[in-house]
Amino acid sequence: MSGRVLVVDDNKVIRQLIRVNLELEGLEVVTAADGAECLDVVHQVRPDVVTLDVVMPRLDGLRTAARLRADPRTRNLPLAIVSACTQYEVESGLDVGVDAFLAKPFEPSELVRLVRQLMERREVSDGVVGGAVEETERAGRTGH
Repeated sequence: MSGRVLVVDDNKVIRQLIRVNLELEGLEVVTAADGAECLDVVHQVRPDVVTLDVVMPRLDGLRTAARLRADPRTRNLPLAIVSACTQYEVESGLDVGVDAFLAKPFEPSELVRLVRQLMERREVSDGVVGGAVEETERAGRTGH
């Protein structure tokens, strides 16, 4: 599998954990430490998927997602929240157009599966992502 993922998390250890697991699958990974840095680099990096933590300094993940959705160049970019989300944050994420959620702590295999699903759906539907939310929400509710 090939593709590029932009991983946005203020925790360096989490960024590295996600990077290593995705690189082992043959993906190219670029990281950003917060939402503001994400918005600075997203147009140069041109990722296939973006993963966002929710709680970050300067610009949190939900506000970052909203800004990515408001920009015509990134409107259809698959977005996944990877965070210890509250129900309110999940609902807020759905409101701004987040495609999927993965609760921390997560199994690396779940992360890889989620990123693959988002990439495949983007390829198949040319940026229109549908059913990823239901499946990942169920996984989040059951604590997987």
